[in-house]
Amino acid sequence: MSHDLAKLQLRHYRLIDAIASQGQLSVAAEVLAVSQPAASRMLAEVERTLGAPLFERHPKGMRPTPLGEVLARRARWLVSELDEAAAELAAFRAGRFGTVRIGAVTGAAVAIVAPAIRALGVERADTDIHVEVGPSGELMAALEAGELDFAVCRLAQGFDARTFELLDSHVEEVRLVVREGHPLPRHRVPLAALAGAGWVIQSSGTPMRAAMEAAYVAAGLAPPTEIVNTSSTLVTMALLAQSDLVAPVAREVAELIAGPGMPLRRLALDREIVISPYHLIRHRARPLTPLAARLMALVTERMTG
Repeated sequence: MSHDLAKLQLRHYRLIDAIASQGQLSVAAEVLAVSQPAASRMLAEVERTLGAPLFERHPKGMRPTPLGEVLARRARWLVSELDEAAAELAAFRAGRFGTVRIGAVTGAAVAIVAPAIRALGVERADTDIHVEVGPSGELMAALEAGELDFAVCRLAQGFDARTFELLDSHVEEVRLVVREGHPLPRHRVPLAALAGAGWVIQSSGTPMRAAMEAAYVAAGLAPPTEIVNTSSTLVTMALLAQSDLVAPVAREVAELIAGPGMPLRRLALDREIVISPYHLIRHRARPLTPLAARLMALVTERMTG
């Protein structure tokens, strides 16, 4: 098989990646700017070389076979690395020092990543930094695909911990945020007082949701039935400002969106609720550029400090 793989060219890997990500040969052909017959011949060439089918045809498109899944994952990594190299070369030619891509959950983005980026900006002005904020599952998928240099998130289910380095960790504290003028008091609010309130919260299965549901159960309360699921801080703020919903968020996020002069305010519960820690995570096989390594060091300083 290794000898057969040596026969494949970059265009073959790009085709495998495009079919796996798009799910249809015609769309993959459009992405690669080739005709569908040419893409079909190229795929047949690859499958003939490897002696096995890489995709199964079904009414809605194409899905990878088990062998195809393995090769598609490697193709995604190879294509991502080459695209990254092209981006770095373009940045160098444009006079920029380099590019770094980092992912973070919302609390970490506010408390850890933003200050680290500001510190990097003081040291080096010629940088191109991309920050992706989202749930840990999405960030881990991007990290595995080679689309991020590193991430500050949780090791989501379904990912092999042996593939990644889990470096420093940080525990998140939960705070509640409501609109200014909300009927609930500001301080020492018992959890039972929230029994009739609805939530604006991340979807089921996320650490924030799990921590709040566990707190309700521990207090002998049923979790709310009125729930708006969103991971968007902007949507959360808009919903809170127009209703009596309650949003559990990370402490750093609460300090940002419910500070002085904002239409939102914080509630102080009569108990502490914490979320499982997030980590600084990098892919073991992905080398870091000097710029990415420096930003990761600044993130480490803030996580340990």
